[in-house]
This record gives sequence, structure tokens and C-alpha cells, in this order.
Amino acid sequence: MIDLTGKVALVTGASRGIGAASARKLADCGAAVLLTARSGDAIDRLAGEIRAAGGAADAKTCDVSRYEDVSAAVDLCVERFGRLDILVNNAGLIDPISRLAESDPEDWAKVADVNYKGVYHGLRAALPVMLSQGSGIVVNISSGAATSALEGWSHYCSSKAAALALTRCADKEYGDQGIRVVGLSPGTVATDMQIAIKASGINPVSQLDPSVHIPADWAAEAVVWLCSDAGAAYAGTDFSLKTEEGRRLVGLT
Repeated sequence: MIDLTGKVALVTGASRGIGAASARKLADCGAAVLLTARSGDAIDRLAGEIRAAGGAADAKTCDVSRYEDVSAAVDLCVERFGRLDILVNNAGLIDPISRLAESDPEDWAKVADVNYKGVYHGLRAALPVMLSQGSGIVVNISSGAATSALEGWSHYCSSKAAALALTRCADKEYGDQGIRVVGLSPGTVATDMQIAIKASGINPVSQLDPSVHIPADWAAEAVVWLCSDAGAAYAGTDFSLKTEEGRRLVGLT
């Protein structure tokens, strides 16, 4: 098991799915974890479970589309645990799925605010702390949609493409200063998002059999692996779990 003892992690969108699984895995590996999400009750429960298992965890309600919320979460993390070593920018939306001509402008913009601006807000709030420490790792949860065009997903594809550009820009600006910024493209994961995708009936992803989706725990394993020394080779890129090689590297064979 990768040893993260002494490290401190902040996970956005930690109330369920990949975020919750990542928070548990980071704690299992020894990291202290601050869980953030809009669902305060859910992250409070999960933080309590982690503490009951002997880990260190706290929770803070946070809407990543609001910079002041993200900045306050980073401040609390440093106040509570003394530092910030790992940021997992996981919070993301895909609803409502619709073609461009039928999309609601406010709903479309909300997805962009979370999936794109939320990543920027995380980077902007965490980077000064990490730079002052001389080290830090940011894992941005990405998607194959970042480099694809899928019907009904204009908001999701474009926001994930923008987030990938932020990964690349952050690596170019701070990669030589002890900061690792890397994306994780996990493929299709068995989360609530897949339920919404299935219900939409739009594009081939909605037609996939549920059996092909990987468990959220696999994505969490990849998040932790990207925080290990092995993950350094993928800085500034999206590491993919869709390939057999990617899964082998993480140990998911």
C-alpha cells in the first residue's frame, strides 16, 4: 500500500462516487483528509466514519463554483491539519444532458462553473499554500470527453477540455517548483452520473451496459497512485484508466 502518512489532502465533491472513494482511500493510506461538497450531512457522516476507523478527517460545506467557498476550505485545511499536500479536484456535473438548441443557458453555465471554474478555483486557492511548502500534488478528475465530441454533452465535453488545458498550464507554470498537476481520465464509472446518462438516451455512452462501468474504488486507487512517485511521469497530462496498460500500472489487473 502507498504510504501517505503525514500528508494532508483536500477532496472536492467528496459526498459520493469517486470523491467519497478517494477520501476513504487517501485516509486508508495515512493521509489526513478534508472532505468538501455541497451536501454537508453526507460529508459529515463520511468524516465521522474515517475518524471512527482511526483516521484524521474533517468536513466543510463547499460549492466549488464560488471561489470564496474553496478558499475558505483551503484555509480550514491548513488551520486544522497544518498544511495541504494533495488536492483532488473531483466535483463535477453532467445534468441536464441536452442538445445545444434545446439547452437551458443557466443550467449549461452551471456545469461550466463547476467542471471548469471549480478546477481553477481549487488551483488558485491551493497553489500559494503548496508553493510556500515547496511541494504539492493536484489531481484533476478528467474524462475522455475532454478530447471527444459527444451529442448532448456540449457543456461536459467543453468544460472537461478546459480543465485539461488548466492541467497543462499549471504544469507549465509550476512543474519546476515542486508542484505536480495531473489529470485522471477514469473511463465510465459506476456512479450516479451514469444513471443520468443512461436515462438521457442520448449518444452511445447512454447505451452501455452497466456491467462495463468500473467501480469508484478503482478510480480512487488511481488517484492515490498518481500521488506516489510513479505518478510524476504523468504531470501535465491526463492519465487514462481505460487502457489495460493504465490499469496494470495502478495494480488493477
